[in-house]
Amino acid sequence: MNARVFVFTRCQVCSRHFLVSVAHMTLSLPDHLQHILANWHIQFNNAQFWWEVTILLLAAMGAVLVHRLLSQSLTDLSEQNTESNVRYLALKTLQRLLFPISMLIGVLLGRVLLVQQGYVAGLLNLAIPLLTSLATIRIVIYFLRKTFRPGLAVKAWENIIATSIWIVVALHLLGWLPATLAWLDAMALQVGSNQISILAVGKLLLALVLLWVMALWIARLIENRINQAGYINPSMQVALIKLSKFILLLVAFLLALNMVGIDLTALAVFGGAVGVGLGFGLQRIASNFISGFIVLFDRSIRPGDVITIDNKFGWVQELHARYIVVMDRDGVERLIPNENLITNEVINWSYTDHNVRLKIPVSISYADDPEQALALLMEAAKANSRVLAEPAPATRLMAFGDNGIELELRVWIQDPQAGLANVRSDINLAIWRAFKAAGITIPYPQRDLHIRSGLEALKT
Repeated sequence: MNARVFVFTRCQVCSRHFLVSVAHMTLSLPDHLQHILANWHIQFNNAQFWWEVTILLLAAMGAVLVHRLLSQSLTDLSEQNTESNVRYLALKTLQRLLFPISMLIGVLLGRVLLVQQGYVAGLLNLAIPLLTSLATIRIVIYFLRKTFRPGLAVKAWENIIATSIWIVVALHLLGWLPATLAWLDAMALQVGSNQISILAVGKLLLALVLLWVMALWIARLIENRINQAGYINPSMQVALIKLSKFILLLVAFLLALNMVGIDLTALAVFGGAVGVGLGFGLQRIASNFISGFIVLFDRSIRPGDVITIDNKFGWVQELHARYIVVMDRDGVERLIPNENLITNEVINWSYTDHNVRLKIPVSISYADDPEQALALLMEAAKANSRVLAEPAPATRLMAFGDNGIELELRVWIQDPQAGLANVRSDINLAIWRAFKAAGITIPYPQRDLHIRSGLEALKT
């Protein structure tokens, strides 16, 4: 019993020492930050400090009110002036400056009042460059986004990016940046022989975001240049665009790792893990990705081709690294994985030649003249504007069926992307009109019933 109590007491003491050491490690601040916090503690007992805080709060509330009142009006005006780029940019810039400029005006007015009362507006003097830098950063980020056009993701994260940059600038203006960086670097986690700090993770994310945006911008420039090259076929254009984008993003990722001091040889373990993942859960994704490059480089399917896959007819709209977009005759866009294009049978109606032959079967009664019917079929084909004169239309008597003589009209068209069913419908309608005018009948299934016995019983 005493041994158990002794062990339990030692465990409690050890756990208390561990918690105290952890608390001391996480809550300890650099001397510079402790000095700054001590100075702020002294300012809390000064009445002038609270006057300045009140002015800042009133200026912030007024800026929020002005932003809510005018932001929607500026948005409506900018949507009405989309044709004028200068006026549109001016209205969007003014919308982003409403809050910082309104608050800056409130701070300047409050500073004038405090100076007239004989106070030294130290806190307000510090707020003026902070608000000015906020306005400048928001303008610069907006114009950079409009200039580089990196994508919708940067547009959605514009405010977060501008705020993050402003926080760094604010810490620099306040003189807190070195102490903050030292504090973030001290908060580290030991992983084997490597030490990972919050500062290193932040640098990695910052470098990755900047290089990623730059890679997307360069990829867009390459895409525009390739699209303007008329001597490159559409399939090869898509292949070069996707390949260049993949290489640029990979280089951006590796450069970001190298900039923060991560040894690239350590990625060997990560590469092995990726290989295992590809062998199991990511096998289909890798297969679609590789199949996409095969389809792009062998040029078996190109944008604008008319294909049939899984008994579905449609037009190829776009080629992507993982799938293709096919629009059917109902206007529905289907996303077909690239692996299906390699493993399944695909009918490409426009692979080497856009000409497509259509067969239109027709039946006539045995009482009608088949030669006259064949001549009318030829006239109906030649009257359609989409039917080619060369190869010329052809008519055939295929068989003597149970219900009538079976004829067939064969025509060629060169624009299958414009639809096949509409051509059949127009030609069938022309055939029906010609047969009706010539008195030729189209038979329907008929059966003769012969009663060989039992007729007398039915009569009675």
